[in-house]
Amino acid sequence: MPVIPRRPVLALGVAMILAAGPALAHHGWSWAVEEQTELTGTVREVSMNPPHPSLMVEDAEGTVWQVDLSNPGATARSGWTAESAAPGDAVWLIGNRSKDPEQRLMKAVQIRVRDVTYDIYPDRVRR
Repeated sequence: MPVIPRRPVLALGVAMILAAGPALAHHGWSWAVEEQTELTGTVREVSMNPPHPSLMVEDAEGTVWQVDLSNPGATARSGWTAESAAPGDAVWLIGNRSKDPEQRLMKAVQIRVRDVTYDIYPDRVRR
């Protein structure tokens, strides 16, 4: 049976954990404030790419927000598809924004676009 050196394996394991840390934190809710925020604006971009669908939304002041949806399966169960919004569409949403006030990042719990409402996280909608 071959002997596998422990240090390289340990170093690789530590590197993988450190690299995954920010991604894991981002996908939970610990990075976001508890209270929900309302955002209205114009869709600039729609992405259905992994790890989760997202929108880029420009608000009335010209600030562009990254709005993350849920994982692809949960987002699809809400009825949201790649055709649900397009650049130029007006959008209203509620969600939880980043604890870092400098970040323009929000996780949407409910979105309304083209007169259709999508409950991305129905159990978290507080309005």
